[in-house]
Amino acid sequence: MKKFYCLLFLFLLPVFWYAQEKPNVIYIYADDIGYGDVSSYGATKIKTPNIDALAKQGIRFTNGHSTSATCTPSRYALMTGRYPWRQKGTSILAGDAALIIPVDKITLPKVFKQAGYSTGIVGKWHLGLGNTVEKNWNSPIKPGPNETGFDYSFIFPATADRVPTIFMENQLVVGLDDIDPIAVDYLKKIGNEPTGKEHPELLKMKSTPNHGHDQTIVNGIGRIGYMTGGKKARWVDEEISFTFLEKAKRFIEDHKKEPFFLYFGATEPHVPRMPATQFKGKSGLGYRGDAILQLDWLVGEIMQKVKVSGIENNTIIIFTSDNGPVLDDGYEDGAVTELNGHTPSGNLRGGKYSTLEAGTRVPFIISWKGKTSPRISGALVSQMDLLASFASMFHIAIPPNEAIDSENHLNTLLGKTDKGRDSYVEQGSTLAIVLGDWKMIPPNKGPANTGSSLTNIETGNLLQPQLFYLKDDISENNNLAEKYPEKVKQMEVLLNTIKEKSN
Repeated sequence: MKKFYCLLFLFLLPVFWYAQEKPNVIYIYADDIGYGDVSSYGATKIKTPNIDALAKQGIRFTNGHSTSATCTPSRYALMTGRYPWRQKGTSILAGDAALIIPVDKITLPKVFKQAGYSTGIVGKWHLGLGNTVEKNWNSPIKPGPNETGFDYSFIFPATADRVPTIFMENQLVVGLDDIDPIAVDYLKKIGNEPTGKEHPELLKMKSTPNHGHDQTIVNGIGRIGYMTGGKKARWVDEEISFTFLEKAKRFIEDHKKEPFFLYFGATEPHVPRMPATQFKGKSGLGYRGDAILQLDWLVGEIMQKVKVSGIENNTIIIFTSDNGPVLDDGYEDGAVTELNGHTPSGNLRGGKYSTLEAGTRVPFIISWKGKTSPRISGALVSQMDLLASFASMFHIAIPPNEAIDSENHLNTLLGKTDKGRDSYVEQGSTLAIVLGDWKMIPPNKGPANTGSSLTNIETGNLLQPQLFYLKDDISENNNLAEKYPEKVKQMEVLLNTIKEKSN
């Protein structure tokens, strides 16, 4: 009998190792959620119980960052393990942009594929499609998510405020109609579709001036860019998140018996904010607050699906955001007029588009139930480091000169240590360098504010260098550059050294 149990143990040992070393990973990427938008990070005017529950059973990082204060570059860095400013063309992309992720280099989903995982992306993409801007939307479009490491993809190409307003599943537009072909143009008007500029009376949500959301109207909302055709393929804004959620649940169900990586690109609370009826008016903070409630519900639904699938103890769930918050970003939706004392950036200065901390310091939660001990960590961590960290978990070698900015902080991400990055480059209106508790923003001639007619966010631009000791001054109120010129010089040298690092 003893021999039998020994043999049984030896037989089951690989199974135990498999469960320990190959957990499922679900990456939930919110869109424009600020450091102060989540109640576990201090929000008092809005409650996010599901995100809070995730934080209570995992690690809540207070110094977690995207690389950039806007969406496309942050997503590029997550996928490639490279600072986006190293590569031209990684700023916010138009809806018809070509793919900017190299198909012949290591990516985050490719790390999982090499480890034997099934990989899927559901939700926002915004990293371009195809090899050229000109593309035929009525036939398979590649390269795209599938060529960069995802076995399955169900996405919309860019953002909800840009055309084309369609879903794509594995290279094909969903709901194509041969007699109503889709055409897209960002330079000139095409077709006879009404635009927000010409027919504002058709809008159910007015756009604010100077943002560009006055072109083709879809579902009563003016978009950036011109589109014609594809009437059956167009989404209804109130149903976008429900569609993405069902696809995500289906992916989890289909792969619950094997290791999987799921990238869930949520749209909330990015504009146009058009939450489902069950959330409208529920936050008391306008449609932006309602969209945050919807996002929290989505997180809860995914958590529940993982639980009922019986994989809760072998699934890592990561929740974070691509950049900081913005209120007025092109539509009159109550985000400003119904703010009611809510502080989306918490005690940080800046927001989306900004080099100040609120541009890239975002909620960052990692939960592996039963494996990560609940805690709050002040370690400096980046979404860009997930690539090298998971490669380390799976003992996968990163090819030379690829993912050169991704660092292995697996033990930090799993809560085994509070030692994070030593240095970090934050990208907003300019580049800033963080070294330990110090942050330096070089002189910049740009405007100090995006402007009251636009998003009204502090950019962090100043004609003089700025130096902050974040440990005591997280709000970046006390510029110490004149007091510590040698520290400014040290950090200038470090920033230049990182910028000159071999590609």
